[in-house]
Amino acid sequence: MSTNFEQLGLITPLMTGLAKAGISAPTAIQIQVIPAALAGKDIIGQSPTGTGKTLAYLLPLLQKLDSAKRETQAVILAPTHELAIQIQRQIEMLAKNSGLSVTAMPVIGDVNIIRQIEKLKEKPHIITGSGGRILELMQKRKINAQTIKTIILDEADRLLDEKNADSVKAVIKATQKDRQLMLFSATITPATLTRAQELMKNPEVLSVQGSLAGLPGIEHIYFVADQRDKFEVLRKVARAINIDRALVFINKSEDVELTVAKLNYNGLPAAGIHGRLMKEDRKKALEDFRNGKIRLLVASDLAARGLDIPGIKYVFNLNVPEDPEVYLHRAGRTGRAGQSGTVISIAAPREAGLIEKYKKVLKVKIVPKHIARGKVFDKKVFDKNSN
Repeated sequence: MSTNFEQLGLITPLMTGLAKAGISAPTAIQIQVIPAALAGKDIIGQSPTGTGKTLAYLLPLLQKLDSAKRETQAVILAPTHELAIQIQRQIEMLAKNSGLSVTAMPVIGDVNIIRQIEKLKEKPHIITGSGGRILELMQKRKINAQTIKTIILDEADRLLDEKNADSVKAVIKATQKDRQLMLFSATITPATLTRAQELMKNPEVLSVQGSLAGLPGIEHIYFVADQRDKFEVLRKVARAINIDRALVFINKSEDVELTVAKLNYNGLPAAGIHGRLMKEDRKKALEDFRNGKIRLLVASDLAARGLDIPGIKYVFNLNVPEDPEVYLHRAGRTGRAGQSGTVISIAAPREAGLIEKYKKVLKVKIVPKHIARGKVFDKKVFDKNSN
């Protein structure tokens, strides 16, 4: 018997808001998280990319907020500017569709702090942003830590790494001890789990195991090509399928710009994102991709963390990842919110074994294909016709 949002304890306005967004049934992680979050429990939530973690924590958060009080009641910490803005958009969408008087604002670094201080005078119910800037504003007494009832860490494995942990812990410790703390990530390492539990009160660990069963609308195909021919296969497939917009994943950040240059030279408008890219250049690349000015966005796995762009129909693996979890994360960039999508891997002969590994570990059908004469064929059909 399927579970619906009403059975999870959601109020009617939120269910109406979800219906307006075309969402009718909860995902596996939402089924686990929503009741526990509404009950006020500390939570460590793990599930693959694209399985609805953001809504899993936003729905109970919006339900529990007292919108009549003009005070900041929740802080959502995110490791990147892009993720913080995406969460802000989700909050705005839910509030508008549900008719709830919930206010929110993003607070991120490298932005004029004077403007942020001015806007904070409006006392938004939810603040989303980076630990460093939020901590700075708390220390300046522009954010009242004593009114915060809920703290959420999105991409918790990154927020609790050596680079970010100190500021994140300081934000948490500035709040009252009876606040609710919830952590979410696609992967929770043992080190992250240990650090998280030190900050929490008897947390419930809620996990949806890595499997593509939760992403039923995604088709998986692959082509085999020698390493030197991979780019040519990418170019031909992109033209044969007439792709409007696709993510192209590569394993090494240093190869991003070379791949982008080749795509543009061949008449396929492309841009790239990687760790060394300036924030403004990264922002422009993402906006151009969202607006359709470029067709292909080339990214490394680290640069694409937290990336949520609606309407991506295709994901390319120009390099096949060695870890099934990484394949899972990449696949989760398409087919989001119940839409369909296709994951296209271009494997060198030595990488073909990884494809077989994914079939078994992720319990998914990955179909071999071949491209010739500007068309894509099933491999068996092509082999039969070519004899």
